Amino acid sequence: MGNMRLPVHRGKIDQKKAQEIIDYAMEQDINYYDTAYVYHSGESESFLGEALRKYPRDSYYLATKFYVMANPDIEQVFAEQLRKLRTDYIDFYLLHCVNEETIDAYMAKNRHYMDFLLEQKVKGRIRHIGFSSHGKPETLEKFLNWSDALNSPRSS
Repeated sequence: MGNMRLPVHRGKIDQKKAQEIIDYAMEQDINYYDTAYVYHSGESESFLGEALRKYPRDSYYLATKFYVMANPDIEQVFAEQLRKLRTDYIDFYLLHCVNEETIDAYMAKNRHYMDFLLEQKVKGRIRHIGFSSHGKPETLEKFLNWSDALNSPRSS
């Protein structure tokens, strides 16, 4: 279930209606909940963390995303996301909106994004790493072939 377009009232997430949607989804055995740091001006993760806290953590999968253009500090964003989502791990963590405008930022050697994500995976704080994109096929191929960060542990 995507949480990018939850019901709103006066520009904010309508907590009551949105909670009803989550509860109904859980009753219908929907167990995958997708959000992102930027959805609903940063409020989607907080809402989802609150809405899902009454359910056992192992009864659903949680996906969220890091968007480099919103805030390039992945360590700060990731810590904030765990707090907002009220969890100690993310099932599916995605680099968001990999395309022609963002690919260089994601692949910048000085940022070590993949090293950080792989470190979190080793620590059990991320179960699966992925990406989302509306990029051109050649952009996706460039990103998929980029492997330097995948083959070396992060140096601290």
